[in-house]
Amino acid sequence: MEGFEGQILAAVIFVSIVVLVFVLAVAAIIRAFSKRPAGRTQFLVDRISLVLALLGLACIAYGYYVEPYRLTRSRVAIRSPKIPPASVVRILHFSDLHSDPTPRLEPELPAAVAAERPDIIVFTGDAINSAESLSVFKSTLTSVARLAPTFAVKGNWDSTWSTMGLFDGTGVHELNDSSERLVIRGTPIWIVGFAAGNDHLSNASISSIPSDEFSVLLYHYPDMLSEAAARHIDLYCAGHTHGGQVALPLYGALITLSKFGKRYEAGLYREGDTSMYVNRGIGMEGGRAPRVRFWSSPELTVIDISSN
Repeated sequence: MEGFEGQILAAVIFVSIVVLVFVLAVAAIIRAFSKRPAGRTQFLVDRISLVLALLGLACIAYGYYVEPYRLTRSRVAIRSPKIPPASVVRILHFSDLHSDPTPRLEPELPAAVAAERPDIIVFTGDAINSAESLSVFKSTLTSVARLAPTFAVKGNWDSTWSTMGLFDGTGVHELNDSSERLVIRGTPIWIVGFAAGNDHLSNASISSIPSDEFSVLLYHYPDMLSEAAARHIDLYCAGHTHGGQVALPLYGALITLSKFGKRYEAGLYREGDTSMYVNRGIGMEGGRAPRVRFWSSPELTVIDISSN
C-alpha cells in the first residue's frame, strides 16, 4: 500500500486489533472474578486474550523505556569507479534527532560517531521538538562537528524554528540549494543539499559537479530518488520515515509519512547508478506523538565508498 491512505488504513487496523485484545482481556478478568462457569471455547479465548494483553504491555514498556535508548549502527558498502583503487571514503549519516528538553541518546552520540572515524558527517534534518530543546541539539551538533567536516539540511519540522539559527555556532555547514567540494586523501567528494520542500534539484547546485567526481545529495524526504538518478547523483542520504518508528516483524513500518508509503521506509535502495540510504533517525516524532519506538531502533549509518 502506497500513499497516506494506505498508511492510515494499516495503522487503524493495527490499533483496532490492539484495542480488541485489551477489551477481550478485561472481559476475561471480569468473568474470572465473577466466578461464572465458562465453556471450553470461552476459556481458551480468555486465556489467549490475557496472554496477548500481557505481551502487549511488555511491548509497550519496551517501546517506551528500552528501544529509544538503544543506538544501533548500520554498515553499508557503496562501490563506484569514481573512487581511486585502494581508497575508501567513510561517510557517517544520521537524521531526525528530534531533541527534547531532556536528552536521551544525545550525550552518547559524539563518542559513538568518533568511534567510527568518519571522513565526512551528514545530518538530514529534523533537529528539535521544541524551542526548549535547542541547547541540547546545539551542544550535540557542536561536539559532532569537531570530529570531521559536517553537513546538514533542514527537515520538515525545522521550518517551525526557522528564525532560531539551528546550526549557528555549531561548526556545521548548512546546505540549501548549495554544494561544497571536499578532497579526502586525494579523492574529490561533492556534498549538495536542499532543505525539505525545496524539491527542484536545481541546475545551480548540481550542474557544476563534474561527471567523474563522486556526488552526495542530502534531502530530508526519501521521495526524490528518480530525480536524483536522472541527475546522476551517486549517493542520496535521506531520513524522515523513522523506519516507521513503530514497526512490526515481517511487515515493517506502519506509518512512514512518505508519499510513497512503505516503498522507501528504511535502508538501502538503488535506481540506476544512484544509491539511496534512508536512515531511521535518532529521536522520535514531536508534538503529541508518544515518545516510543518498536522494531525500529535509533540508527547511525556508516557508509564506506570504495572503487569497483
